Parts: sequence; C-alpha cells; structure tokens
Amino acid sequence: MKKLLISFILALIWMAPEVLFGQENYEIQVYPSETIEKGFTGIEIHSNFSTSGQGMSDLVRPTEHALRQTLEITHGFTPNFEIGFYQFLNTQNQFGSQWVGTHLRPKITLPARFNLPVGLSLSTEIGYQRREYSADTWSVEIRPIIDKEFKLVYISLNPVLGKSLKGVDENSPLDFAPSFKVAFHINQKIDFGTEYYGSTGPLFNPSKIQDQQHTIYAALDLNLHPNWEFNCGTGWGMTKSTDGFIVKLIVGYKFGDKNKAKKG
Repeated sequence: MKKLLISFILALIWMAPEVLFGQENYEIQVYPSETIEKGFTGIEIHSNFSTSGQGMSDLVRPTEHALRQTLEITHGFTPNFEIGFYQFLNTQNQFGSQWVGTHLRPKITLPARFNLPVGLSLSTEIGYQRREYSADTWSVEIRPIIDKEFKLVYISLNPVLGKSLKGVDENSPLDFAPSFKVAFHINQKIDFGTEYYGSTGPLFNPSKIQDQQHTIYAALDLNLHPNWEFNCGTGWGMTKSTDGFIVKLIVGYKFGDKNKAKKG
C-alpha cells in the first residue's frame, strides 16, 4: 500500500504536469517548527504557476507562464533533526522541461520537554541553481521558525535571511525575506487562512518599494490523514517586481516505523 501511494505522488508530478502549477519561487511554503519523526521519510511535490510573471532580467529567463516544480525528500534522523533534499524543474513552451538545481536543508527544533510557549526551530538551506534561472548560482538561506498552535488558529512566522555565495549579488549583504501564515481551524479536517511572502532587499538597507516583492495568498490545508499533506492557494503580487497572479499546490506523504519514532 505504501509503495502504491508513493508511486501515485510521483506519477502525479512527472506524468501529469498539466494539472499542477509552478512559479518563480519553487517552494512556496511557510515552515512549521516541528521536524519529521525519527526514522520517517517524507516525499513532497511543490507545484506553482504564475499567470503573469516577470520579463528577462540579468539574463535570467522570464517567469511568464513558467511551470515550476520541486521534488522534496526529507528524512528524520533524530526526534529533533531532519535533512531535506530538493530537486527543481522548470517547464516553459519556449525552453521545454529543464533541470534547474538542487538544495540541501538541515533543520533542528527545540525539544518539547523545554515547555516553551512557542515552537522554535532553525532551518538552513544551501544549494545550486543554473545561471539561466537565477542571477546567483550558489546561495544560502537561514530560516528561524516561530509558531504557535491555539484552539482555533495556527500562526507561524519565518523571518528568512538569504545570502548569495556566487553570482551577481555575491558581494551584497544579507537579504531579508519574511513570511508568515495564519490558519483558522474550520473543523478537524480543514484549515483556511492566509500566507504572506516578501523580499525587501538588503536587511539594513531595504530596496525601494517598487523593487521589493510582496505576495499574499488565500490558502487551504486539508488534514485528511496524519501521513498526508495537502496545501493549495492562490496568490496576488502587490508590487511591479512581483508575479501578478499565482496558483500553488503541495501534496506530500510520509512513511516510516512508528515504534522507532516513539523510542527516539
């Protein structure tokens, strides 16, 4: 049964891309503080599409009608530490389907035994992306994660810091790219709320507002099974440097040894 479910997810992304969606940001997600259970492995497909995108800039291919897809595989090594591995794919009529790059993401969270009033974790992502798709071919991201589960609402804040390691902006300071999520629990199976993603430029010297990126999403989460993840949303860009209208979809499944996770 597990092999069938995994095969279904992979087939959904690789064999039927016309029902999925992709955009400039390959992974549009506000992270939770929790990590995957020890001994478990998760497979996620991130797909996004921007109906109105950006033109060519710094010799980077335009985002107009670009199908952007990400395969993410995450494994829990301890109860509080995981590593995620990403592969990025871009599909456009004028360029065909192209491999874009790969990233590695370790993430650590503070144990529940600390009894903190909020969830706290730190994710660090480093990787390569081809020059045709990014002005910076090597980059690193530092993502603190703060979240809180209330009776009727879930809130998560990700104040992300990014740095180019090689490329056009390699000599630039840290960039600031905050994101947050507010999800209301409609019932045990459905959450509905909003997600925000921004990029304001250098941390201590923000870009002009028209050069910043700000996108707001209406987002839906379905909690149909503990091992399944389903998130979708529609987003609206609020500056001229942001893609106009965006649709996103995340489908995920995790599998592993529950007994091993409890022992950890």
